Amino acid sequence: MNSAIEKVATALYDTECIKFGSFKIKSGALSPYYIDMARLLSKPKELCTITKVAAEKICQIMDTEPLTKLASIELKGALLVPNIACKVDLPCVIVRKEEKAYGTTGRIAGANITKGDKILFVDDVVSEGLSKIEGIKPLKEIGAEVNHILVIVDREQGGKETLEKSGYTVHALAKVSEVVTTLQKNGKISAEQTKTVLDYIKK
Repeated sequence: MNSAIEKVATALYDTECIKFGSFKIKSGALSPYYIDMARLLSKPKELCTITKVAAEKICQIMDTEPLTKLASIELKGALLVPNIACKVDLPCVIVRKEEKAYGTTGRIAGANITKGDKILFVDDVVSEGLSKIEGIKPLKEIGAEVNHILVIVDREQGGKETLEKSGYTVHALAKVSEVVTTLQKNGKISAEQTKTVLDYIKK
């Protein structure tokens, strides 16, 4: 098993970012697990583990393609991006879900975006991929180029494939099937819990 996947899976479990049971997700459907990446804030060591693995992946991407900035959308991805940006020494921006009507208005907070910027978009998970497209849109409207998307976990619900059909290269630190398989191997969850998640993914 890839050591990066093991680090991610362990950090998610130890911070209770990943929970098992029955949860209503954004689409309204029920899921046998839920990932709340905000829980990483409860344990700085595990937060640093996740962002270090993410930074290593971004450095690999930068070996073949230059990047000028990182971006994310509020809220979960925005909790991770500044920490990752420190590790890779790139400016970062946060795209608001709604335009701010006072002070420094607009949807983009942080570094200035200029035409021709090469931006990597970061988020916590990918499910259907629609929120990524929405978050990237204001960046592209300014003239930035966004070719890469990095997520911590791919929920394996078709979002990665949807985004790649739209021309993006999607990088996931781990698939949810890899997370639960790793947790079972390390004795943290039962074979039944793993099977429930894997069966859910197959649907």
